[in-house]
Amino acid sequence: MENKKYSDEQIQVARFAKAMGHPARMAILDFLAGQENCYFGDIHEELPIAKATVSQHLKELKEAGLIQGEIETPKVKYCINRENWALASRLFANFFCECNRVRL
Repeated sequence: MENKKYSDEQIQVARFAKAMGHPARMAILDFLAGQENCYFGDIHEELPIAKATVSQHLKELKEAGLIQGEIETPKVKYCINRENWALASRLFANFFCECNRVRL
Protein backbone atom coordinates (compact mmCIF):
# COMPACT_ATOMS: atom_id res chain seq x y z
CA MET A 1 0.00 0.00 0.00
CA GLU A 2 1.30 3.43 -0.96
CA ASN A 3 2.05 5.87 1.87
CA LYS A 4 0.39 9.14 0.88
CA LYS A 5 1.04 12.30 2.84
CA TYR A 6 -1.04 15.42 3.24
CA SER A 7 0.47 18.66 2.04
CA ASP A 8 1.39 21.37 4.52
CA GLU A 9 -1.38 23.50 3.01
CA GLN A 10 -3.97 20.75 3.52
CA ILE A 11 -2.93 20.31 7.13
CA GLN A 12 -3.03 24.05 7.84
CA VAL A 13 -6.38 24.73 6.15
CA ALA A 14 -7.88 21.76 8.05
CA ARG A 15 -6.53 23.18 11.32
CA PHE A 16 -8.10 26.56 10.61
CA ALA A 17 -11.36 24.95 9.46
CA LYS A 18 -11.59 22.83 12.60
CA ALA A 19 -11.09 25.88 14.80
CA MET A 20 -13.78 27.72 12.84
CA GLY A 21 -16.16 24.76 13.02
CA HIS A 22 -18.43 26.12 15.77
CA PRO A 23 -20.89 29.04 15.56
CA ALA A 24 -19.59 30.54 18.82
CA ARG A 25 -16.05 30.61 17.44
CA MET A 26 -17.28 32.21 14.24
CA ALA A 27 -19.08 34.84 16.35
CA ILE A 28 -15.86 35.48 18.30
CA LEU A 29 -13.86 35.86 15.08
CA ASP A 30 -16.52 38.12 13.59
CA PHE A 31 -16.47 40.30 16.70
CA LEU A 32 -12.67 40.45 16.94
CA ALA A 33 -12.27 41.16 13.21
CA GLY A 34 -14.07 44.47 13.78
CA GLN A 35 -11.87 45.44 16.74
CA GLU A 36 -8.25 46.44 17.12
CA ASN A 37 -8.29 44.36 20.31
CA CYS A 38 -10.61 43.70 23.23
CA TYR A 39 -10.77 42.10 26.63
CA PHE A 40 -12.30 38.77 27.61
CA GLY A 41 -15.22 40.50 29.32
CA ASP A 42 -16.12 42.35 26.12
CA ILE A 43 -16.18 39.06 24.20
CA HIS A 44 -18.21 37.31 26.89
CA GLU A 45 -20.83 40.08 26.80
CA GLU A 46 -21.32 39.46 23.05
CA LEU A 47 -22.12 35.75 23.39
CA PRO A 48 -25.06 33.96 25.04
CA ILE A 49 -22.82 31.34 26.69
CA ALA A 50 -21.02 30.81 30.00
CA LYS A 51 -17.61 32.35 30.68
CA ALA A 52 -15.99 28.91 30.90
CA THR A 53 -17.36 28.04 27.46
CA VAL A 54 -16.10 31.32 26.00
CA SER A 55 -12.67 30.55 27.48
CA GLN A 56 -12.64 27.13 25.82
CA HIS A 57 -13.55 28.59 22.44
CA LEU A 58 -10.87 31.28 22.79
CA LYS A 59 -8.35 28.56 23.64
CA GLU A 60 -9.24 26.62 20.47
CA LEU A 61 -8.93 29.73 18.29
CA LYS A 62 -5.64 30.67 19.92
CA GLU A 63 -4.18 27.16 19.51
CA ALA A 64 -5.09 27.27 15.81
CA GLY A 65 -3.29 30.61 15.54
CA LEU A 66 -6.31 32.63 14.42
CA ILE A 67 -6.24 34.88 17.49
CA GLN A 68 -3.67 35.93 20.02
CA GLY A 69 -3.99 36.91 23.65
CA GLU A 70 -1.92 39.14 25.85
CA ILE A 71 -2.14 39.20 29.62
CA GLU A 72 -2.62 42.65 31.08
CA THR A 73 -3.09 41.73 34.71
CA PRO A 74 -5.80 41.16 35.80
CA LYS A 75 -7.30 40.99 32.30
CA VAL A 76 -6.52 39.19 29.05
CA LYS A 77 -6.65 41.17 25.82
CA TYR A 78 -7.42 39.34 22.57
CA CYS A 79 -7.06 40.26 18.93
CA ILE A 80 -6.98 38.65 15.50
CA ASN A 81 -3.58 37.21 14.59
CA ARG A 82 -3.29 39.27 11.39
CA GLU A 83 -0.49 37.18 9.88
CA ASN A 84 -2.40 33.91 10.26
CA TRP A 85 -5.67 35.62 9.29
CA ALA A 86 -4.09 36.55 5.96
CA LEU A 87 -2.68 33.03 5.60
CA ALA A 88 -6.10 31.47 6.29
CA SER A 89 -7.69 33.80 3.75
CA ARG A 90 -5.18 32.76 1.07
CA LEU A 91 -5.42 29.05 1.88
CA PHE A 92 -9.23 28.99 1.79
CA ALA A 93 -9.32 31.07 -1.39
CA ASN A 94 -6.79 28.78 -3.06
CA PHE A 95 -8.65 25.68 -1.93
CA PHE A 96 -12.02 26.85 -3.23
CA CYS A 97 -10.51 28.22 -6.41
CA GLU A 98 -8.67 24.98 -7.19
CA CYS A 99 -11.73 22.85 -6.41
CA ASN A 100 -13.96 24.97 -8.64
CA ARG A 101 -11.50 24.97 -11.53
CA VAL A 102 -11.13 21.20 -11.47
CA ARG A 103 -14.87 20.56 -11.35
CA LEU A 104 -16.03 23.13 -13.89
